[in-house]
Amino acid sequence: MNEDKIRIVIVDDHNVVRSGLSAFLMAFEDFELVGEASDGKEAVELCEILHPDIVLMDLVMPVMDGAQATREIRERFEDIQVIVLTSFKEDELVEGALQAGAIGYLLKNVSADELADAIRKAHAGKPTLAPEATEALIKATGRKRESGISEELTSREKEVLKMMAEGLSNPEIAQKLFVSRSTVKFHVSSILSKLGAASRTEAVSKALQFKIIQ
Repeated sequence: MNEDKIRIVIVDDHNVVRSGLSAFLMAFEDFELVGEASDGKEAVELCEILHPDIVLMDLVMPVMDGAQATREIRERFEDIQVIVLTSFKEDELVEGALQAGAIGYLLKNVSADELADAIRKAHAGKPTLAPEATEALIKATGRKRESGISEELTSREKEVLKMMAEGLSNPEIAQKLFVSRSTVKFHVSSILSKLGAASRTEAVSKALQFKIIQ
């Protein structure tokens, strides 16, 4: 196992898609394909065995769909990032995937370079959303509240939010701010609540959209 490579699992119920993604990954020296799954249940089981860095996750699959698999993976393995790679751009699918904890949402017509960039960003803890996914989030925000936030964030919450956008984990934020992890967890929960977001990725996306952070 090469420690320098980003270890990736592909999850898709179509053989041709998995073959294409496998060939794509082989073209990049910093990527390593460590496993493939044809449904969400297999994906969760593979993550337990292989513990990859990144999962490229289809959404509409038999046995267990991509959103449920994403939720289980993120709950059980905090350091495994999930990028949804799908043909579907319906608002409810976008919201469901991001609420489940996906760090990225891309359509299958994405270019090779864009996908490679998204994988590297996800490995660094930074989200990447297709324009259609961003649009769906904006619509969702509009449905909740026109301003996008229920109340003003405190200066400390904005500071934490900025570090979230930079991809820092709760322990890393705690270390930088010289506070306990439980304090950071409290701030993150408050931020998600005020922004009407169900995940860190959604919170960061909304914060950028409404220019709460730059």
